[in-house]
Amino acid sequence: MEQTETASDVEKLLSGLGRFPEAWARPFLIVVSGLPGTGKSYFCHCLAQRLAAVILESDHLRRTLFLAPGYSSAESARLFRASHLLIERLLRQGLPVIFDATNLSQHYREKLYRIAERFGVKLVLVRVEAPPELVYQRLKERQTDPGTNSEADWSVYQRMKPQLEQIRRRHYAVDTSQDITPVIDKVIREVSR
Repeated sequence: MEQTETASDVEKLLSGLGRFPEAWARPFLIVVSGLPGTGKSYFCHCLAQRLAAVILESDHLRRTLFLAPGYSSAESARLFRASHLLIERLLRQGLPVIFDATNLSQHYREKLYRIAERFGVKLVLVRVEAPPELVYQRLKERQTDPGTNSEADWSVYQRMKPQLEQIRRRHYAVDTSQDITPVIDKVIREVSR
């Protein structure tokens, strides 16, 4: 049953993605991590304006799978199981992927590392951060923005903050309260090598 459900979930996620960029001879996987409100989606959007890739935003994917997300651990497990299979499918088709999710724990990032290794694609890790007072303001403003996919508020940020585990592999750190262009330039250079 779980395998059938996951296959169905992947198809549902795939149908909600829209148009794809052209395939690359050597696709890549960019994993973007950070707490809610730090600017992950903003960073991914800016990066995608200069780098043709499929953005998989976990908040959007969750809303595609679940009409009324409950954010339970079972729901999250189902979402990420389907997301990981979707990443594999896109990479297999030569499509580069930017995965935008909190990716806070080493355990969950390890699954993404294994996908990149299995497909022999370049893996680029980016940790997004911002000062807490700016995050607080962003999350407050987000609550009145009908265009946002995320339902995270300040209490979610505070609850998730202790779960943030250091990235043990080489990665880029970007503070979205500063100019993000230098990090975008570095990421583009790395995937173009």
